[in-house]
Amino acid sequence: MLAALSIRDIVLIEKLDLTLAEGLTVLTGETGAGKSILLDAVSLALGGRGDGALVRHGAAKGQVTLTFDLTADHPAHDILAGADLPDEGPLVIRRIQMSDGRTRASVNDEAVSVQTLRLIGASLVELHGQHADRAMVDPASHRALLDAFGGLSGQVAALGSLWRIWRDALDNAREERARLETAAREGDFIRHAVEELGALAPAAGEEATLSERRSTMMRAEKIAADLGEALDAVAGGSSPVPSLSAAVRRLERRAGESQDLIRPAVEAIDQALDALETARVHLEAALADAAYEPAELERIEERLFALRAAARKYGAQVDDLPAVAARFVADLERLDQSAALLLRLERVVADAEAAYRVAADELSRGRHATAAVLDAAVLAELPPLKLERAAFITKVDSNPAAAGVEGYDQVEFWVRTNPGTRPGPLMKVASGGELARFLLALKVVLADRGSAPTLIFDEIDTGVGGAVADAIGQRLRRLSGRVQVLCVTHAPQVAARAGHHLLIAKASAAGVPDAEAPVTTRVAALTPTTRREEIARMLAGATVTAEARAAADRLIKSAQ
Repeated sequence: MLAALSIRDIVLIEKLDLTLAEGLTVLTGETGAGKSILLDAVSLALGGRGDGALVRHGAAKGQVTLTFDLTADHPAHDILAGADLPDEGPLVIRRIQMSDGRTRASVNDEAVSVQTLRLIGASLVELHGQHADRAMVDPASHRALLDAFGGLSGQVAALGSLWRIWRDALDNAREERARLETAAREGDFIRHAVEELGALAPAAGEEATLSERRSTMMRAEKIAADLGEALDAVAGGSSPVPSLSAAVRRLERRAGESQDLIRPAVEAIDQALDALETARVHLEAALADAAYEPAELERIEERLFALRAAARKYGAQVDDLPAVAARFVADLERLDQSAALLLRLERVVADAEAAYRVAADELSRGRHATAAVLDAAVLAELPPLKLERAAFITKVDSNPAAAGVEGYDQVEFWVRTNPGTRPGPLMKVASGGELARFLLALKVVLADRGSAPTLIFDEIDTGVGGAVADAIGQRLRRLSGRVQVLCVTHAPQVAARAGHHLLIAKASAAGVPDAEAPVTTRVAALTPTTRREEIARMLAGATVTAEARAAADRLIKSAQ
């Protein structure tokens, strides 16, 4: 329920803090005292359209804060969780209106969009009657209200699951059919591609390997000649090794004659021979590594050409050719199995549609039966509201060809205000006063099913009096046993049945001449004595007499 309302600098309200209670609370006051301002403020906080004109003159911004106490099973908890908003303790909604027209909104001190604010607000409060925001008037909500009244919401949820299964099956079949039709049109190309790529047999990473081998061979071709010349110089016909070896042998034969003179030279020549031998080994190894078959280079170049040509042909990178080949093989297999696969998918679609149709038919029958019960319940509420000649009709149009996630029924509340006239949509046929009373009758019937926990009625007793006003008061009192009800009223019969009474009045600043004083709207909770005085005023008008006070006492006693 709405536990507290706080307003700062909205129109004539400078500062207002109200604590609200369960049951029926009425708001009364002279015309122009500011009752509509309160409802404008509540509407703004619940996501209504912002307007810089709402900000009190001279203030930079206005603010409205609503505090709600929620039950554990209230749907607002799911909305908060879905929006990743904190959900601990009371739910606090705040809307700030800037004088330049901009607004800011928060829920539990977390900034939210106006769309999220409206979604949360719709689950918390319903506004009815003369106020601009009217619940239950939009035909889009009528089917959900009928389902809630008939306890059909579980069936609707189950039907939604069957609908999604059916649509998913349809989508799968449609996609598969499109793929197969495309494959069938390209069948010859697919078969050629499978044959060509199968013969080519591309491997992942093959291009890089071949390119590296080709580069190595081409480099080897350039340096092989130089390596050969170097080897010939070291170990070939022009090699100095034989002459050096002969020189060493001659010197060694002379070693006995002059050891000290010959030995250093022999050792140096031996080192040179060893170095030349090492060079020979390295050069022969390099020549062996550089050796290649020209035919192999040709084969590598032909393979690279074939791979790259295939990549261009199939619009892919060379490394992607194995995946392309696999896809063509899969397409060919699918093409070969198309009839059986499509038949299986279409059987799944048929089974899913049959399950949906059975559930939708059952739900539709339930809606038609529930509509008759709802009509009878609303009709029973109409005579005391001076609508005894009116008719209420829950119009259920069923069109199996227009199936949807919530079935194939379109639901709209129709009325006929007088016998012999043509019935029509509630909003189009009923006048303002009639509409308010029809909505009240509906809310009495639907209060514990499909209703927000707080209902606000704005002057739904306009244009009626006496017994009709008393009947409205009775129904508001009945409603307040199941939900919190706030009602702006001019009818003493309605006010007398309230459990809580708030008086709205204008006031001027103390000590300032009336002609110059800024006017503000004040709200005060009435005691039993002041409440009697206010109801007497509502009965008598400007001058409250003893007879009016006595009449107020009788009205309060009778109402309670």
